[in-house]
Amino acid sequence: MATASKPSRFDTGNELDDFVETNDVALVEFYTSGCALCQAMEPVLGNVARATDVAIGMINPGNDIDLVDRFDIRSVPTLILFEDGTETARLAEGFQGGDAVTDFLEEHVPNAAETA
Repeated sequence: MATASKPSRFDTGNELDDFVETNDVALVEFYTSGCALCQAMEPVLGNVARATDVAIGMINPGNDIDLVDRFDIRSVPTLILFEDGTETARLAEGFQGGDAVTDFLEEHVPNAAETA
C-alpha cells in the first residue's frame, strides 16, 4: 500500500528528523528555491510516492542552514535514502526521472516497489 500521494514538505531539521524517525524507509529531496531541476523533481517524486511504499519528503536546507553541513549537501537536487533513521544511500546527480528514482529505490530497498 502506498504511503502518500505526494511528498511531505519540511521547514526545519526537527521536522525532517521526526519524518525520518517515524518511517522505516524514507527518501528525502534536498532542494533550493529557484532551482528548476529541483522543481521538476516534485511531480516525479509524487509519482514515485504513489507507486512505492517509500515515504518521501522534501526540504530546502537554506531554511535550516545547519542541514547543509549535517548532510553534506554539495549540489541540488540531492536525494538521500534513510532506513531506520540512518542514511543508507544518496543520489546527487541532478534531475532524475521516475524510472531512475524507482530503480535507485529498488537497488537499495528491494521491497520498496512491491506495489508498483
